[in-house]
Amino acid sequence: MPIELSILLWSIAFGLLQMLATGFAVNRQHGAAYAVGPRDEPVALTGIPGRIRRAFFNYMETFPFLAGTVLIGYVLNRHNGLTESGAQLYLLARLLYWPFYVSGVRWVRTIIWLGSLVGILMLLIGVARP
Repeated sequence: MPIELSILLWSIAFGLLQMLATGFAVNRQHGAAYAVGPRDEPVALTGIPGRIRRAFFNYMETFPFLAGTVLIGYVLNRHNGLTESGAQLYLLARLLYWPFYVSGVRWVRTIIWLGSLVGILMLLIGVARP
């Protein structure tokens, strides 16, 4: 299996962990009654639970670009140093981003987020060039 597909699998696993963390955060702040109810009215999450949710939503904004680019690269059989490094950079940056965002660190988390964007761009360039 190409390393890009392995990174995609690990990225899916990380996304699932973030989804679970978000659920736990909602449950912790608003209680089990809200969690098992119909959730007809949205509730605001504040503090760390709010950051956990926003970090997950931020991840979900970038993940489709990673997944699409990796899958296109696989279909076209475009694997090279740029695609491998780009996929690795993306996952590493996303793994680092989460604790910095949840902790409320401002500038460092933005730089780390830019690293994940650079990773996707590296993948895109590596897949696009023959």
